[in-house]
Amino acid sequence: MKKVEVVFIPSPGVGHLVSTLEFAKLLINRDNRLRITVLVIKFPHTTEVDVYTKSLPITDSLHVINLPECSIPPNIPPSSLMNVLLEAQKPNVKQAVSNIATGAENGVLSAFVVDMFCTNMIDIAKEFSVPGLIFFTSGVASLGLILHGHTLFEQDNVDSTQLLQETELAIPSFANLFPINSLPGFMLRKEWESFFMNYAGGLKKADGIIVNSFEELESHAVHSFSSHPDLPDFPIYPVGPLLNPEPKTKGTDDSSNIIKWLDDQPPSSVVFICFGSRGSLDEDQVKEMALAIENSGASFIWSLRKPPPKGTMISPSDYPLSDLNSLLPEGFLDRTADIGKVIGWAPQAQILAHPATGGFVSHCGWNSTLESIYFGVPVATWPLAAEQQSNAFELVVELKMGVEIALDYRVEVGGGANYLLTADKIERGIRSVLDKNGEVRNNVKEMSEKSRNTLLEGGSSYAYLGRLIDYIINQVSN
Repeated sequence: MKKVEVVFIPSPGVGHLVSTLEFAKLLINRDNRLRITVLVIKFPHTTEVDVYTKSLPITDSLHVINLPECSIPPNIPPSSLMNVLLEAQKPNVKQAVSNIATGAENGVLSAFVVDMFCTNMIDIAKEFSVPGLIFFTSGVASLGLILHGHTLFEQDNVDSTQLLQETELAIPSFANLFPINSLPGFMLRKEWESFFMNYAGGLKKADGIIVNSFEELESHAVHSFSSHPDLPDFPIYPVGPLLNPEPKTKGTDDSSNIIKWLDDQPPSSVVFICFGSRGSLDEDQVKEMALAIENSGASFIWSLRKPPPKGTMISPSDYPLSDLNSLLPEGFLDRTADIGKVIGWAPQAQILAHPATGGFVSHCGWNSTLESIYFGVPVATWPLAAEQQSNAFELVVELKMGVEIALDYRVEVGGGANYLLTADKIERGIRSVLDKNGEVRNNVKEMSEKSRNTLLEGGSSYAYLGRLIDYIINQVSN
């Protein structure tokens, strides 16, 4: 019998590619009738994706096709860049899918699974008369927030200026009233409005949405989709947590030194401070952080990254040691040498998995949030961008699995932060997240168990994955 072919289209960049491939592997390991082809779109002149795709084992069930690079006109504003790139790639996607649909050795085309930022590719799924599903790499509450925001803007003619006059909003996927200041920046800024409407409107075109989350974690949000009239009535499939394995491209000497150091620390005593692969703080904020760390007296691992030049979209880099001395308060590195480590890039999953790690000061990116829960480490919230503010609110207020450093801190694209977080506030967060007997720690430990069991037979994510596979395979037999 021919296999059932599913086309995956991740958004450009390694982050989304890695989680897409984790999901693809989950599907084919569960049901050998499936065959998956991943169409890789790259930003021009990037090589990190190639390094990653070359390391993948190619099997009968998983194919990776690198689409040809498209040239993009210069000076496109950041809010339009993705759209321009995807539109330019549509002919290449159509050609690749036509080859799959007609190739004798291929399976029977049954569905597209497109990344949450590639929703304009659903048009191509419709041309081939197969359903277009979306792979949403954040949480269910966040998905509900974006869809509800789109409805407000479209049906109730609300816009960002009117939103800013309110203080709270009732959102179906959150049990508590939601603070306006914790909405994603792209919902609050006039110049991002067309991006938001386009993006959220694209989500509503889906035949179903696959979410990297699990029902035990976000039960209110999951149930709101089947019970609330204001949310679209397409099915959602929470099949997570899909955790990214550590990329093997980084130097491992430093990593093994960090782990050796952790081996010598008491259980749950170390606070890990890390803002993800794209997060960084400006110099004034770094000084406040250093004061807070030193005043707290806590053992620490601090992943401190150098911000990219203003106005660029590149990722932060590591500081040379000479820069660290002038950046941090005088003598900080000497005074804290016995109790902490200031590092550059961090092997995050390894650090969170270590028994000595007791708390995580995080930007609340969704992958980091899932990792911290999986490894049972409470979070002190310090969001920076995208939907991180709503993730922070969810952790602290809805789930009681995080403590607040901030819920409304944000760094604008190509700009600076909206305010300076003072050392005393950060220090309170560090002390609070390391509290050995707190309610938050107990809640996280309990959910950690559930996050490990949900993908096993009998767990909710296992059941949702089964439903999704049945849906995909039924497309072919009908």
